[in-house]
Amino acid sequence: MRPPYPPPPERSAELRRRFAEEARCERPDLATLCLLVGAVADGELDEAGLDAAQVELDRLAGLLPYRPGGPRAWAVALRELLGERTGFHGTPADYQRLESSLLHEVLVRRRGLPILLSVVWMEVARRAGAPVYGVALPGHFVVGFGPEEGQVLADPFDGGRVLSGADAELLVAGATGARLDAAMLRPADPLDVVLRILNNVRAWAAARPERSDVALWAVELSLLLPSRPARLRYERAQLLVQRGEFLGGAAELEAYAEVVEAVDEAAAERVRGEAFAARAMLN
Repeated sequence: MRPPYPPPPERSAELRRRFAEEARCERPDLATLCLLVGAVADGELDEAGLDAAQVELDRLAGLLPYRPGGPRAWAVALRELLGERTGFHGTPADYQRLESSLLHEVLVRRRGLPILLSVVWMEVARRAGAPVYGVALPGHFVVGFGPEEGQVLADPFDGGRVLSGADAELLVAGATGARLDAAMLRPADPLDVVLRILNNVRAWAAARPERSDVALWAVELSLLLPSRPARLRYERAQLLVQRGEFLGGAAELEAYAEVVEAVDEAAAERVRGEAFAARAMLN
């Protein structure tokens, strides 16, 4: 299977406009944002494909039992449907594939990274009326059901296995070596979920210098989110220079230098030096 490549510039610009508009809604739709990320990544995902992915989420939600009970009953119902009957889960090999971060591909392949599988769980459960939300454990995203005092966690990467408190502690310790903190169990904001997905895409591309196109669109989508790290502008500038767009990269570096000058004059001077070097590459 060929890796996905972005759509033509005009289509890409329209998708980015829609992404920015959705991200600034009062209640951004997580599935829509994830599918727009997929369309920016994959030029073969057209409007019919976007609609088909939403229809598939609706179809899966329709297979859930009607209001099965409390949080644990919801978690078990999702595990039985998505993990067992329809085979959604993850494997170590999924970390090596860009498709594992694209919702439309995850819906077809039934494979993905923990956060994308969690998006499937959340979107299917939400459509069925479940009290569901994402939980951004360090290094491993899971889903939660119910209020904090009776919270039930499930791990979609492991087929929806319902987690005990000890299981959650092991996940965090295994990923980061840290202890589980109550703050880690709070519901994740949809825009934070999208930023984390884009961070995963950037990490995938960083290990593959020949796919700087992927790194660039992931950074540019991240910059369209209402709240994002300022350093992303610096990363975008570096990517432009790496891709041979020396003037554009230099201009971005100079703009970033102005931003950081107020807090770190030495850093601003270093960035201006990089801008000068980028312009010199034109000679």
